Amino acid sequence: MAVAVSRDLTVQVLEDVNAVKLNDRQQALRTAIQRGEPKCLGVSQVMLGLMVMSYSIPLHFTELTEVVSLGVPWWSGLMFIAAGVVTIILDKHCTMKILQLCLIVSVVSTVLSVVAVIIYSVDMDKNPEVPCVQTLHDSCSENHYTTRLSRGVKSSLLLFTLAQTAISAILCFLLFRQRRSFGQYTSLTEATPSTPTALIAPDLN
Repeated sequence: MAVAVSRDLTVQVLEDVNAVKLNDRQQALRTAIQRGEPKCLGVSQVMLGLMVMSYSIPLHFTELTEVVSLGVPWWSGLMFIAAGVVTIILDKHCTMKILQLCLIVSVVSTVLSVVAVIIYSVDMDKNPEVPCVQTLHDSCSENHYTTRLSRGVKSSLLLFTLAQTAISAILCFLLFRQRRSFGQYTSLTEATPSTPTALIAPDLN
């Protein structure tokens, strides 16, 4: 903290150099993060989460497989939505704490997306489409249409989850790079006066 004493014994407390530097770096952090358009990525994550959850509804009316029994579309969709909401908050309130929270949520979302992709792939491999067997009315069996619908829905969910994995991985990379660049300024947390203040010496007479 810089102090200046005038001739009439008035003490001027000047701006703290560290506080000014911290404010400049926080503004630079906000600019750097907004350059990556986190709001767009967050909205994309929320939309993907809603699409995964809504598209999975027909699976509950088909055969019960691992995807349905483990509730993969629901917990993965909720995780996508949560990651998107935190990313949108980061765009509005850009601080190191929210950045770290967003980074953690994005890492968890990436891991769960990979797990969901694996479960979808294994499930589709274990439950192939039943071949069409002609019935008396020259139509395929009901089991054929059921498994065909199930695989079609799971294919769509797999594509949405792959897109979410890519978005989460990109966001993790961007946030980790920004955290590494600006993390050294998180220790400057002491409150300092932002404007010069005047202290008048007491009258000793």
